[in-house]
Amino acid sequence: MPQAKPLRIASINTNGVRAAYRKGMGDWLQTRDVDILAIQEVRASTEDLEGLLGPDWNILHDAATAKGRAGVALASRAGASIHRVAFGAEEFDSAGRWLEADYEVDGQLITVVSTYVHSGETDTPKQIEKYKFLDAMIARLPELTEHSPLALVLGDLNVGHRTLDIKNWRGNKKHAGFLPEEREYFDRILGAEGDERYNAGAGLGWVDVGRKWAGEVEGPYTWWSQRGQAFDTNTGWRLDYHLASPELAASVLNYAVDRAAAYDQRWSDHSPVVVDYDLSGAKS
Repeated sequence: MPQAKPLRIASINTNGVRAAYRKGMGDWLQTRDVDILAIQEVRASTEDLEGLLGPDWNILHDAATAKGRAGVALASRAGASIHRVAFGAEEFDSAGRWLEADYEVDGQLITVVSTYVHSGETDTPKQIEKYKFLDAMIARLPELTEHSPLALVLGDLNVGHRTLDIKNWRGNKKHAGFLPEEREYFDRILGAEGDERYNAGAGLGWVDVGRKWAGEVEGPYTWWSQRGQAFDTNTGWRLDYHLASPELAASVLNYAVDRAAAYDQRWSDHSPVVVDYDLSGAKS
């Protein structure tokens, strides 16, 4: 993938890509000059994706076992050299939730993962499945950086790591998405809140690009409930991440959450997260 300019990578949970396109996703994509697009909750066929995105995109798609559920995809302006979907123990069904691809950009190998972590539900089998997935993710992350120093895991991770990531964090301490057990997984990846090496070498050494770029501020949120006035009052959650290897994180030039201007202009309950990476000086 020749790249004279920074590499623009975007992630979006579409909440159903066909519905998102009916509401305006295509217009957004035409204006954003994205090189690699990670999609979660595709909930459509590969043929649907190809028809919506058009012939200029090379598409990889891993559908969920249950039709019309989950589904992750990677679309790029040039094809991947290889992709992988195997994830976790053999008896664990991760279909539609983890898709890896290797891309060559400016002579550099970058590995990109589109992932959709289970939403979970406290004290139910759904939460057990979420923990199984997070266990597999923790095991896979060191393998990714061993495979390629330029590695990126992006998507809807369905966990607010810190109190800054959820507007109403006090009211959600016992709810899936902000449970202490879930947040501890992110402590293991990035370091814990208050650790002086948090997001700078603690844990497995990965970097939360959004927090690194925004600093110690509330949000910026990426998901808002469809109920009530959550969007209008900005009562949101930051659930959509770019988790980068240290080498890749050092190349970030810009980070943006493309929040709609108004509730009726939304085409998903999530907003896209768009990051520019300059690989010209990165080491792989």
